[in-house]
Amino acid sequence: MSQDDLVEFQEVVRRRRMVRQFAQRPVERGVLERIFDTARRGPSAGFSQGFEFVVLDTPEQVKAFWTETAHPEFHDPDARDDVLPPVIVLPLQNKRAYLERYSEGDKAPFGLQAEEAWPVPFWTVDTGMAVMLMLLAAVDAGLGGWYFGIAFGQDELLRRLGVPEGYEPIGAVAIGYPHEEDRPSGSSQTRRRRGLEEIVHWNGW
Repeated sequence: MSQDDLVEFQEVVRRRRMVRQFAQRPVERGVLERIFDTARRGPSAGFSQGFEFVVLDTPEQVKAFWTETAHPEFHDPDARDDVLPPVIVLPLQNKRAYLERYSEGDKAPFGLQAEEAWPVPFWTVDTGMAVMLMLLAAVDAGLGGWYFGIAFGQDELLRRLGVPEGYEPIGAVAIGYPHEEDRPSGSSQTRRRRGLEEIVHWNGW
């Protein structure tokens, strides 16, 4: 790996932030496929690969998503349609894939065939790492990304989209070209990033 490669990666990480306003410009399918190809290359316990992506990339599907998931108490009726993302991705975790994988001969000795035996739910962890790669790949492609939770209407949404039982979203990812009016916002603008010396504990706490 060259120094140029290292600098390029650090620049992508530095530029990554949550974009909340998007230009009304479609994202080419090939660009999205490259982003998802990067996302699928994250770590996976037992190479279970227990995650799927449902991609909404038509104006009708994106609008339906916002309508169905709008919380009745927190929905902003004056929210602007002209800054909606052109793409919404539902990253779905599949717990069953991990339990089945760890029931196979080479993994069975670990005793992880039941959910309660897992000290950490790697189906959630692995899907989260795929989301992080997706966000970085979006920046690398000149796009913006926004990861957020689904606080309302999730069950109805999954039924409408035909998502099989056992697949659960860990949130949603908006992808698109940043709107010219988009500016850094949210808690990152009111709270400082903790320093390295505050979070790294060498050889003990």
